[in-house]
Amino acid sequence: MNLGRRSENDSLHHGWDLSPAEAREVQRRLAGQVEREDRLGPVRTVAGVDVGFEAGGRITRAAVVVLDFPSLVPLEEVVARVPTAFPYVPGLLSFREGPAALAAVAQLSRRPDLMLYDGQGIAHPRRLGIASHLGLLLDIPSIGVAKSRLVGRHEAPGEAKGDWAPLWDKEEMIGAVLRSRRGVAPLYVSIGHRVCLETARHWVLACTPRFRLPETTRRAHKLASG
Repeated sequence: MNLGRRSENDSLHHGWDLSPAEAREVQRRLAGQVEREDRLGPVRTVAGVDVGFEAGGRITRAAVVVLDFPSLVPLEEVVARVPTAFPYVPGLLSFREGPAALAAVAQLSRRPDLMLYDGQGIAHPRRLGIASHLGLLLDIPSIGVAKSRLVGRHEAPGEAKGDWAPLWDKEEMIGAVLRSRRGVAPLYVSIGHRVCLETARHWVLACTPRFRLPETTRRAHKLASG
């Protein structure tokens, strides 16, 4: 799949062989280019992205699953394996997992209309989690759907599916703590790129008919875990 014009944009270009300090500077530089309002067309395909590790962490295994919408029937599944080149550093997940995820996306035969990542979007100390970082590089609308909080504070959401509470960092609302199913722990939903927070909540719920996780990332997680 052609990764699109964004991958050729010099202002977004950066290497992956970086020190943690250099990676943080890249995040600061790119965060201001993330689009926090809707810029997406008709959504007929949704994709989930998740990443796991093999060989004691030496190999990064990224999975992408593309589903039809609204049926959520799987259309395509791809896996990419690349050597792990970046250490585990909190807040720098995209530099550890990003190269494999991009390699997997490049194998797709179709460009998804919307991508849901197992990770943060702007709910991140420097406002550039993996969903925002890769969404920006690919220029594909994206949403971060994390299972745990990286940064911020919040009240507990209500117990009904669809109930949510704002996730705040200082005075900025950086995400939504969303109940995707009654009786389960909430998800941390945030803007990735080209999707506002209200739209992000809508699509996460639309892709979550039965379980805690959206079908996109649930299926990608199973594939990434081998």
